[in-house]
Amino acid sequence: MRACWIEPDWPAPDGVRAASTLRPGGVSRGAYAGLNLGVHVGDDPAHVAANRRLLREALNLPAEPIWLNQIHGVEVIRADAPARLTGDAAVTRRAGIVCAVMTADCLPILLCDRAGIGVAAVHAGWRGLAGGVVEAAVAALNRSDLMAWLGPAIGPAAFEVGDEVRAAFLGRSGTCADAFRANGEAHWLADLYQLARRVLQRAGVCNIYGGEYCTYSDPDRFFSYRRDGQTGRMATLIWRE
Repeated sequence: MRACWIEPDWPAPDGVRAASTLRPGGVSRGAYAGLNLGVHVGDDPAHVAANRRLLREALNLPAEPIWLNQIHGVEVIRADAPARLTGDAAVTRRAGIVCAVMTADCLPILLCDRAGIGVAAVHAGWRGLAGGVVEAAVAALNRSDLMAWLGPAIGPAAFEVGDEVRAAFLGRSGTCADAFRANGEAHWLADLYQLARRVLQRAGVCNIYGGEYCTYSDPDRFFSYRRDGQTGRMATLIWRE
């Protein structure tokens, strides 16, 4: 498989590896064409299994990623020995454990500390961000001097939301108001990246990188649920060697 992933541009310590997959590559066809890694979207399971195998080989992963059953909630899974896989963030302090989240417009967030002891992958759609999934992952890591990388998500020019989404964030913090731009009656364009930065900063994470992509406007490189409806999923992964 040719190189079909983004390597985060952040000062992660030696021994911390991370990647965010792109759409090209893989064996999926039709609406899922490319490197679809989601088993829950209607793709041929054999194609998904082949794509996951290609990913493991291309990235030389030390183990099968911890694939979560994501529900847009705030549950954090301890990836060292998960008792269940339903959740929207995975954390570990053990080497050789691959934390992963899947997205197709929602925001993937990677976390690690400067000592390289703890790592986390977080699935942060607007519900998770407003509900506290970032704070829960930060608390689960229980490390100081954390840094974050914001992976590919829907951009602020394409993410239209209703009053209820804006109210959910303003109810938590009035400082989020400038992340919303009016777009007609009772509609707003929301900046998911800016919202994530505000949430991370309030959680004590001030070293924040990434956040320059738009999955919706770049169909050649990214799956997008908002754009296509029926589509595949990309993965954002982090692990310690």
